[in-house]
Amino acid sequence: MKKAFKTEIILSTTQRQKINQTIGTCRYVYNLYVSTAQKYYKETGKHLSGYDFSKWLNNIYSIKQDTWIKEVSSKAVKQAIMNGDRAFKNFFKGIAKFPQYKKKKNQHVKAYFPKNNKTDLLVERHRIKVPTIGWVRLKEYGYIPTNATVNSCTISQQANRYYISVLCEVDSAPIECMAKQDGIGIDIGLKEFAVCSHHEVFPNINKTAKIKKLEKRLKLQQRRLSRSYEQNKKRKVGESCYKNRQKQLIRLQKLHARLKNIRQEYVRFVVNKLVKAKPAYITIEDLNVQSMLKNRHLSKAIAQQNIYTFKLWLLAKCREHGIELRQVSRFYPSSKLCSCCGAKKKKLSLSERVFVCDNCQVERDRDFNACLNLKCATAYEVLT
Repeated sequence: MKKAFKTEIILSTTQRQKINQTIGTCRYVYNLYVSTAQKYYKETGKHLSGYDFSKWLNNIYSIKQDTWIKEVSSKAVKQAIMNGDRAFKNFFKGIAKFPQYKKKKNQHVKAYFPKNNKTDLLVERHRIKVPTIGWVRLKEYGYIPTNATVNSCTISQQANRYYISVLCEVDSAPIECMAKQDGIGIDIGLKEFAVCSHHEVFPNINKTAKIKKLEKRLKLQQRRLSRSYEQNKKRKVGESCYKNRQKQLIRLQKLHARLKNIRQEYVRFVVNKLVKAKPAYITIEDLNVQSMLKNRHLSKAIAQQNIYTFKLWLLAKCREHGIELRQVSRFYPSSKLCSCCGAKKKKLSLSERVFVCDNCQVERDRDFNACLNLKCATAYEVLT
């Protein structure tokens, strides 16, 4: 089984310049491929493959123009081209939207380094050897296993920090969960992040004072950046405030990264807590998040819950520990069914937080009633 280990790295000034140059070249080549492929499709009606574009880039374009493309790792540039090729193929299949240009401020481009020689990607306790970069110090010692087989690594930049993701081959044998208990039904919502059938409730972290304070600070810093753009329109020719604006942009990126890390760490905490309970199975609901985001009143709150990330990490942990993960259909009426007698309620508005059965007059919390129905569901799909 392949497993990725991501940690922060400490770079020297020379290494930082080399990484920035590699990431910038990959972003430029990706955007060049998107524009060239779009123009080629309009002229011929055919898709320009990544291999054909790579040959044209190496043999014609980089010789006559932009010779600095060959100053960085060729493997990283080739991977950027193949990422663009995959984006166009996904668009033609209807899986994704049309590929967009990569912007420097979004920091979505990464530098890819595969293992070409035996001396590449050697891992020690405190450092790793990256091709064309050299030995790089790790901020977290001993996190990446030294005895695992390393296939490749990816270096990314976020909020003026640099991270390395190392892809390793580890033992695929599942961890045996001894003394398995009964199954668990999980109801994901907005009022509470997760309500479980074994009487455990995980609150919504976005309602805490810490998150609200950071969002208030983020709003203030965003307003300052917007004011900088507006003031720059009135400046004379030759005057610029680029350096100050860049500092303000880094402040914004740090706040966004901190909020993102807090939310993802909370999702990881919830997943680990559920797996450590050692259930026989876990049942979740197939939520149509894409349609839920169309509600302009709740779209921000839904996006901050990281529902898709929770599902992916729970699936990976269940596979690792040998737990059966079940998924019921999105049309399963978990909230309208009575968990005591099984009667279905005809109408149940979102404002009704207490479920009252019309048949047996049982009163239960709406979310807890839903998670009990998910636990006892008989029609489901096994994901693990």
